[in-house]
Amino acid sequence: MIDFSLSPALADLQARVRRFIAEQVIPLEGDPRQGAHGPEEPLCAELTDRARRAELLSPHVAPDCGGLGLKHVERAVVFEEAGFSLLGPVALNVFAPDEGNMHLLEAVATPAQKEHWLKPLAAAQIRSCFCMTEPAPGAGSDPNMLATTAVPDGEHFVISGRKWFITGADGASLAIIMARVPELGATMFLAPMSSPGIVLERNMDTLDRCFPGGHGVVRFDGLRVHRDDILGEIGQGFRNAQVRLSPARLTHCMRWLGAARRAHEVATAYARERHAFGKPIGQHEGVGFMLADNEMDLHVARLTTLQAAWVLDQGGLGLHESSRAKVIVSEAVWRVADRCVQILGGQGTTSETVVARIFADMRAFRIYDGPSEVHRWSIAKRILKGLV
Repeated sequence: MIDFSLSPALADLQARVRRFIAEQVIPLEGDPRQGAHGPEEPLCAELTDRARRAELLSPHVAPDCGGLGLKHVERAVVFEEAGFSLLGPVALNVFAPDEGNMHLLEAVATPAQKEHWLKPLAAAQIRSCFCMTEPAPGAGSDPNMLATTAVPDGEHFVISGRKWFITGADGASLAIIMARVPELGATMFLAPMSSPGIVLERNMDTLDRCFPGGHGVVRFDGLRVHRDDILGEIGQGFRNAQVRLSPARLTHCMRWLGAARRAHEVATAYARERHAFGKPIGQHEGVGFMLADNEMDLHVARLTTLQAAWVLDQGGLGLHESSRAKVIVSEAVWRVADRCVQILGGQGTTSETVVARIFADMRAFRIYDGPSEVHRWSIAKRILKGLV
């Protein structure tokens, strides 16, 4: 049996993060320095500066890069607390895509690449983006359709192609680019976003607006990248992507679990206070049962996340377990958010509570890092092969 009881040190850290979010982050949720494409840079800088002073910045990163070196189960506890506010992951510097990119750089980058890119990322001095998804007929749910190319030219590679839904591209300093080297396969490259040949065509208007920089369309027009800026090895791009992807799916689960808990607490308070037909609406079965279902979904989501994080800490989390956790949690927290809107009634569709924002921002979680349908298909194939 896995023991998920918190050590005194982790319980203390959980309490510190919870206080920080309540006292330093939630009061800034109404700050006007936010727009359709996420919190703006001055607000991000203020948030990360507050976390830095509280010694909570980049807790997932190794101590030699300025973090707390948390293991995955410890991250699950801390990231849930950060996710209680949509600005919390930005404040602690654990938001996507930077959190996953930092994990990838720690695992794969050379010492020189870590010094140049990882340390400034961990210090929240810069942001990054991960350039993988492409418009049709390029790679989406099927990475084997990768169309962006990197053609060798002496000591350089010339990258050409187009990406979209690139989270955080606007304002990023670093691009991690997935491109296909002819005859050698998918390969990751590092490039400054200011490089000649990188064009941010536009930002896409999406339901969510919690990610700094929004989601961009990026074009590579003959971008020249030196072979020293290959991340990992030539032809190992997809393998290295899994180094990033399995933990990144879980950290999404952790953060959105915190947001779902916030929505549930708002809806519960409303169900206690709002009266209809002679009693608080929470005492009517229609509302009370929704609160009960929320509690059960939150419980299952938390256990699923903790179990997967524990397996990852043991070095054993595979794609199957990652897929299973991502589907269970993304759909459970979505049900919670949806019920909370329903419990709040008209109020649930307004900006007068945080629930409508959580509802809109959370919806994409069932799509990015693999839509639920693709994960179910993958799980089903393993079942039919007798591997589950």
